[in-house]
Amino acid sequence: MRIDIISALPSLFNSLFSTSILHRAIKKNIVKIQIHDLRDYSENKHKKIDDYSYGGEAGMVLQIEPIAKCIEILKKKRNYDTIIYMSPDGNILNQKKCNELSQKKNIMILCGRYKGVDQRVRDIFIDQEISIGNYVVSGGEIPAAALCDSIIRLIPGVMNNESSALFDSFQDDLIAPPVYTRPEEWKGHKVPSILLSGDKKKIVEWNEKQSLKLTKKKNKKD
Repeated sequence: MRIDIISALPSLFNSLFSTSILHRAIKKNIVKIQIHDLRDYSENKHKKIDDYSYGGEAGMVLQIEPIAKCIEILKKKRNYDTIIYMSPDGNILNQKKCNELSQKKNIMILCGRYKGVDQRVRDIFIDQEISIGNYVVSGGEIPAAALCDSIIRLIPGVMNNESSALFDSFQDDLIAPPVYTRPEEWKGHKVPSILLSGDKKKIVEWNEKQSLKLTKKKNKKD
């Protein structure tokens, strides 16, 4: 898989992609992530990429010209399965979408910044808009990193135990059951005895019951 990310602040990704699962996937050549500095595509002598919004709304808006130039150059080099814009008003990211995107070969992600991007960018170039929640952050870099992490970990060969991702919360629309590790007892709090029994069938049944219980509890709160 190849992921091209367009950003006004590319340095924000430095630490995110140099550690943990994402770094492992890159090092194994399972995925290639290329960050594109939007200012490199500005024809303004000061590398300006934003301007005031028409209509007098507060906040700066990313201009269409550098974004369009970057996207068009990238599209000449390869075919993209999808071009994503990280937006607070996009479709909420869920596990089904992560599974779908993990099957793609080439993905492009555009990160918003300031007040957002010129609407014409969204109308002309974007295939889908994704949000990580009904709230606003300073830019699309953190949401883009969350998206990358959520899909890359599903690619075969990325995780040491490939079956681990199959049992994550929401893979089957259920919340994952509680997990425990050593010590067996801590200040009077014990690991459920069933998990120490070695009876695989009963453990599976216990896990299923706990998943249903937690999912029902969450849905009731929602």
